[in-house]
Amino acid sequence: TTVRLEGFRALYAGSASSFLCNVAENAVLFLFYGQSRELIRSLSNTRTCADLSVTQNACAGGISALFSSLVVSPLELIKCRQQAQHELALGKRSSTMASIVRTLVHQEGLPGLWRGLTSTWVREVPGYFFFFGGNEMTRRLVCSDPNKASPAAVVFAGGCGGACFWLGTFPADVVKSRQQVNADGVKSVSFWTGFRTILRNEGVSALYRGLVPTIIRSFPANGALFLVYETTMKLL
Repeated sequence: TTVRLEGFRALYAGSASSFLCNVAENAVLFLFYGQSRELIRSLSNTRTCADLSVTQNACAGGISALFSSLVVSPLELIKCRQQAQHELALGKRSSTMASIVRTLVHQEGLPGLWRGLTSTWVREVPGYFFFFGGNEMTRRLVCSDPNKASPAAVVFAGGCGGACFWLGTFPADVVKSRQQVNADGVKSVSFWTGFRTILRNEGVSALYRGLVPTIIRSFPANGALFLVYETTMKLL
């Protein structure tokens, strides 16, 4: 249906902003994850970052998400707008990232680029707590020495971390996406108002619609992410 109505290119609507979002998010996330681990190590008088507990690593992940969300929120807003342009009656011609930014700034000012930021924090902070905590816990369960995990163990643990992220945060992601897809000119509602509206009108199941394919898709992606991260850190 999508191909018939909007053409083959519609299948890739928002792919550029999605790619940019993933690159920017992971760059900022892992930068501040390392800094947060060092901060927690210092505050807890732990000898090295390798000696941090699962909970301490998880907390470092949550702290790093506060900063990565500032990059993720506007980029995901652009991606959501591009992918939903047909439903938003933005015309048949595909909107570029630049045109969406201009429209948002014109209608809502610069703060409009961060529409849904609170929802992004609600998703990202606990999400990356579970993400890094799940990764660290899995490594300790499958490896005798978590600091010397094999590539296969790194990929598996990273995939489990990604699954933990979505299991804990999928409802918040649904609310955030609804907020960001709101038609131009419609005043943004708060996270909790959006959450209650979905529950009242569509039920609990709406908050988990699409969870299984999301986890299946994210498992290998997050496994590869951790493998690349750890390989890069060893080479530096």
